[in-house]
Amino acid sequence: MTNLVGVEASIAPTVIAEAAGGDAAALERIVRRYHDDMTGVCVVICGGDADLAQDAVQAAWPIAWRRLGTLRDPDRLRPWLVSIAANEARQVLRRRRIQVVAEIKAIDPDTRNADPAGKLDLADLATALRRLKPEDRALLALRYVAELDSDEIGRALGISASGARSRLERLLLRLRKELQDG
Repeated sequence: MTNLVGVEASIAPTVIAEAAGGDAAALERIVRRYHDDMTGVCVVICGGDADLAQDAVQAAWPIAWRRLGTLRDPDRLRPWLVSIAANEARQVLRRRRIQVVAEIKAIDPDTRNADPAGKLDLADLATALRRLKPEDRALLALRYVAELDSDEIGRALGISASGARSRLERLLLRLRKELQDG
């Protein structure tokens, strides 16, 4: 996964306006800058399924381009795009009505002597995350993958900032309990 902070701080408001006006080159700059951020969030929501995540991001871009003119604050472009992608990831899962199956990877020969307890903890966490509803994975992805704050998460999910914090706190407590009990 790529660094979500990125090299380029943000896209200039003029580029956003040009893309909203139909300039494909301006949209391409926006896509280049934010595609990986959107994909990272979608991968988490889709339970690690990179193909489903790509489907969601591909579905999100035309929506974003159509609605780009409605973006009020150009500084909010990244959280706005990530929110659209998160919504599309949940839609992809609803449409497909699937259970994501965990991929079992072969052991890397260079890590044979590594502490297996750490791998078990990661496997337990991955299993616990897959058991979550897509909406819960979206909340975690928006906070820990996209690094949005509670105000941004609240706007993305249509809830208050305090509601976002409360939901996140309850979700983290539930995950901790499941990991301790498991």
